[in-house]
Amino acid sequence: MSLPGAVESMRAEVLEGLTRPLRELSPKHLYDERGSKIFEEITRLPEYYLTRVERGLLREWVPAWIRDLRPQALVELGAGSAKKTRVALDAMEDEGSGDLFVPVDVSAVFLQEVADELRADYPDLRIEPVVLDMAHSLEIPEPLPRPALFLLLGSTLGNFYPQDATDLLHRIRDRMADEDHLLLGLDLRPSPRKPVEVLEAAYNDSRGVTARFTSNVLRVLNRELGSDFDLEGYRHRARYNSEEGRMELGLVSLRDQTVRFPGGATLEIREGEEIRTEVSCKYDRTSADALLKPAGLEVRRWVQDGDDRFALVLTGPQRAPHS
Repeated sequence: MSLPGAVESMRAEVLEGLTRPLRELSPKHLYDERGSKIFEEITRLPEYYLTRVERGLLREWVPAWIRDLRPQALVELGAGSAKKTRVALDAMEDEGSGDLFVPVDVSAVFLQEVADELRADYPDLRIEPVVLDMAHSLEIPEPLPRPALFLLLGSTLGNFYPQDATDLLHRIRDRMADEDHLLLGLDLRPSPRKPVEVLEAAYNDSRGVTARFTSNVLRVLNRELGSDFDLEGYRHRARYNSEEGRMELGLVSLRDQTVRFPGGATLEIREGEEIRTEVSCKYDRTSADALLKPAGLEVRRWVQDGDDRFALVLTGPQRAPHS
């Protein structure tokens, strides 16, 4: 049960977003226990190449990187099911290079389930899950054994607008020692090998799973805040904004409707009006550097698949220039 203070904080944040000229919700509200499990369905869809391609890159490159870096601790932000993370955990186990895993996520119930599964599969691994919203804080257990490897996979960074993404990277850098590294998974912008149609199909799957995931946010608001959103009154929309270099996902109202919240707050939502639920920014080397450099990070290694769909980017604290 949510605490009254937490409910009031959530209510204030939600109403602030929904009363903007472009109504908007934080994507974190998509990831309750039900939403996290629906997202796992998405990662198995044929159209959703991101997870499949990223996993292939992890298997190809991460064991050698673990061998070189020999991290003593692994910290994953936005851990989700941590299925892809097993590539790094297996490599650490093989190298005998560390015994601590800190999965960080916003969904407490789902995170605990994942931690229990990992404890059964990795009995010698210390697992210390942390529930937090990394958009606002990054309070992880200290001191970490060093060097540590931080993970931000699945194009999670893309869910943040550019300034917010740099702020997040800066918070991560503040938690890093000079010998630590951060591994990013970045979805790439359209190119001759990756047409826009491939990108948009990943967020408009033929089975409607992504639509179910998007609309789950209304179920979360009704349950947590007592609002009365009509769960059948909106349709999923996802499209690529080429000017901003990002996918934009939202729910479009199918009719004029009034939404009520306990305490008297109401929203008048018109037919055709959109509530944005998520952005997913796409990157190239230039746009990635523009986020990393202000945060005090630099690219150490950049690899991508042969169809230019997805990149793994190993970063570290900026080195002082040679005199």
